[in-house]
Amino acid sequence: MDIRPVGVEDAGELLTLRRAAFVSEAQVYGDPNIPPLTQTLDELREDLRAVGVITLGAWRGHRLVGSIRVLVEGTRATLGRFAVAPDLQGQGVGTQLLLAVVPHLSEGIEEVWVFTGKDSVHNIALYSQHGYEHQEDRTAGDLTYAYLRKIVGDAPASA
Repeated sequence: MDIRPVGVEDAGELLTLRRAAFVSEAQVYGDPNIPPLTQTLDELREDLRAVGVITLGAWRGHRLVGSIRVLVEGTRATLGRFAVAPDLQGQGVGTQLLLAVVPHLSEGIEEVWVFTGKDSVHNIALYSQHGYEHQEDRTAGDLTYAYLRKIVGDAPASA
């Protein structure tokens, strides 16, 4: 598997991957209008061009099989839109993507945050297994998100 930044030229494939991957999340929450499912191709292209955003993709041959979005703000990176092709979930693609994030970050990043639906137990277990600790839950609209943090630099241990 090859993990590298996703470019604007890959936007259509990334949109397809995210939609396929997030259908199961939408089913868990009974909400087909979660942001990864409603984002347009133009909005995605704009996001891929945004300063401070890194989107990593995992390719098997020519197929994009996973992705993760990283927003860098000061000494903090926030992971989101973590997607793995449904037919490859549970086969280590997500783990490899998660482990690839820190080496792609610039110096000075002290902490990495990730959020997922509070009821997404598999996602929370994956993050916990890799050193992310639950910090808080936040509600946005009808959804409650769990926020987890991992210290990667010299940041103090308390939030």
